[in-house]
Amino acid sequence: MPIKDLPLEAQPREKLLARGPGALSDAELLAILLRTGIAGKGVLQMAEDLLQLKNDSASRNSDGGLGGFGGIAGLLHATADDLKRVKGLGPAKRAEIVAVLELARRAMAQRLQEREVFADPGAVKHYLQLHLANKQHEAFAVLFLDSQNKLLAMEELFRGTLSQTSVYPREVAVRALYHQA
Repeated sequence: MPIKDLPLEAQPREKLLARGPGALSDAELLAILLRTGIAGKGVLQMAEDLLQLKNDSASRNSDGGLGGFGGIAGLLHATADDLKRVKGLGPAKRAEIVAVLELARRAMAQRLQEREVFADPGAVKHYLQLHLANKQHEAFAVLFLDSQNKLLAMEELFRGTLSQTSVYPREVAVRALYHQA
């Protein structure tokens, strides 16, 4: 159903302005970004399809499009190339989505750096997922912390293949001395 056929108070943009972003579903928020659908598929349906649970990367929906990204978290790690495979996402929409996702990642990273976040292993896990989950290669990264467990820096020191990475302890020590407060 086209958005214009919905009652005014149910249309995502008007709903957001009247009731705030918390009143919208993930699909409605994404539909605001997408703005338009494609022939035979409204923007809300298109947004819902993008957010559906991820299928095998080679699997396709009945309409020939790829399966969704597994919700907002999955979409957060999508690349421009991943989005290129989605029918109806041209260069402008892909660029806008990737830009918004990068802004969200940077905002989360900034917030994590501004406070004591590494007091428990869960916080470290979330931080590393944010920065390393979308890598297409094996990575060895080091978090440099001060004595209050605040992040000084994170550096990806070594890259490898999908299954292994060579790590040189001397290089880790050199970078630690560089970040010493």
